[in-house]
Amino acid sequence: MKLTEHFSLDEFTRSATAIANGVDNTLDMTKAEDRIVVENLEHLCQTVLEPLREFTGTPVVISSGYRCRELNSLVGGVRNSQHLVGEAADIQPQFPSVPPRGNETLKQWFLFIQQHCRFDQLILETKGNRRWIHVSCCRDESR
Repeated sequence: MKLTEHFSLDEFTRSATAIANGVDNTLDMTKAEDRIVVENLEHLCQTVLEPLREFTGTPVVISSGYRCRELNSLVGGVRNSQHLVGEAADIQPQFPSVPPRGNETLKQWFLFIQQHCRFDQLILETKGNRRWIHVSCCRDESR
């Protein structure tokens, strides 16, 4: 299912951790709560990810998108993670460069989102030698 021009639902639900642990991280479009998750993902794409894609002219890889509760627990996500409701994504370039060039790319992405997009959280994260951007955006602007 296509969410926007450059992003599909599969990109947000695909997870190596889920596959390795036999966790079903798919959404059931017959359930109202899952349809809301998809609407939230569409909003995230329209508000942040499509503008970033246009700015970079290159693919934006979703390394972690929607997470069911079981997957969120497996990856050490917080109990109230916005990933659970489709309001967050961890992103990185398609071909991450080794530092320092890769760091510069992420910094450029971070600054673009910070200056041109509406978001709730914007975090440049590091774990070992991996770096990515966590960005979240909820549809309720009063939050």
